[in-house]
Amino acid sequence: MQLILFKGGFKQISSRLHKGLFRSPDLMYIYNMLKLLTILWNSFLMAIQELRVNKLRTFLSLFGITIGIFCIIGVLATVDSLERKVQTDIKSLGSNTIYIDKWDYGGGSEYPWWKFMKRPDMRIEEMRFIQTRSSLASHAAFVNSTNVNLIYTDNQLSGVSLFGVTEDYNQIQTIDIQFGRYINESEFTRGAAVGVLGYLNAEDLFGKPEKALGKLVDFNGKKVYITGIIQKQGQSLVGGFDYDRALIIPQRYFASVYDSKFSNPFIMVQGKEGTSSKELAEELTGIMRQVRKLSPRDEVNFSCNDVAQFSEQASSFFGSVNAGGWAIAGLSLIVGAFGVANIMFVTVRERTSQIGLKKAIGAKSRTILTEFLLESAFLCIIGGLVGLLLVWLLSLVLSSVLPFPIFIAPNIIILALSICIILGIISGIIPARIAAKMNPVVAIRSK
Repeated sequence: MQLILFKGGFKQISSRLHKGLFRSPDLMYIYNMLKLLTILWNSFLMAIQELRVNKLRTFLSLFGITIGIFCIIGVLATVDSLERKVQTDIKSLGSNTIYIDKWDYGGGSEYPWWKFMKRPDMRIEEMRFIQTRSSLASHAAFVNSTNVNLIYTDNQLSGVSLFGVTEDYNQIQTIDIQFGRYINESEFTRGAAVGVLGYLNAEDLFGKPEKALGKLVDFNGKKVYITGIIQKQGQSLVGGFDYDRALIIPQRYFASVYDSKFSNPFIMVQGKEGTSSKELAEELTGIMRQVRKLSPRDEVNFSCNDVAQFSEQASSFFGSVNAGGWAIAGLSLIVGAFGVANIMFVTVRERTSQIGLKKAIGAKSRTILTEFLLESAFLCIIGGLVGLLLVWLLSLVLSSVLPFPIFIAPNIIILALSICIILGIISGIIPARIAAKMNPVVAIRSK
């Protein structure tokens, strides 16, 4: 079989099949595949010829496709990259984590802040009660925070976020130490004057972050021995914890310096693997009602804030943005589709005699139909590829300006090419059917 393909190729197999010399299913399959490849190649060559012969007309017709793909892929790539960044920032707040606070993190136009302000602050005893009573929690941490001025010799930094945390904090939060080490268990127990410093703080105070290891820095008249430098995090788009500008110390040492009531105390609780955040929130609500001795009729004076809700809200928002991008780009694609259809109508008219000649020597109607549909699809693909190129160039520019990189995912590229193929088939279906139904005698005589 390989010898036949080598010596005779497509024409020899075709001739022998027509003469009935071969009835092998394998040869029939190869023949059909070669025929399809031949049609694909001819259609591609026709599309390139159309671009070369009628440059201005083809360019103007494909411009709508290019702009439509540019709008759709540009919006999808930007929104997808932004959503990835936001979701990553939300996950940094803690996976499957509930924040117990007197404040409700939901916000809104009718946010009753005066009501939440009167609620009692969280206490470390409540966190310990949760640790002993909760069957769904894997880790719990008590957190205090405030802003301080950090001093080392003649250098001073303002607006540094000081966090006083308990032992399980780094089990809930992702805190990667680039230089040195994290606070150990005995230092938490003793409330030692040690801490880990944010990357940018260490860089601003010492020039090179690693030079901060083993140094004593001052805040509020107190000294802290630096045991580690937190790996650089980058800018967060959802707020949360800016560890690049932070100093983390044991909660016991923090409490010896500041009154807990005036340092935004809250409790972080992470659920066990396989536990939903909804189940965890319901259990914690019951435990907190118990520890605060609230009757069934009493209104809760705390909030169990679910991090997973932020992720769902972000997904809903970005879905709406994507829908807006599709609506805008749809107009350009419709204009582009009419342009491609116009090209195909003109092409059919210009090649009428060629179509007649093909049909006269045995070309079937479906072959003519397939050739023109593929040519229309190829034209749309060319316009789409130009749009993708423009999006790629735009992503390079925006990535250097925005606080997150623009990434064109493979599924978005596949989507763009799929749109081009579908649009090409829709645009070329009527002209292709006209060409396929032509009478060969009438078509040959037309000039």
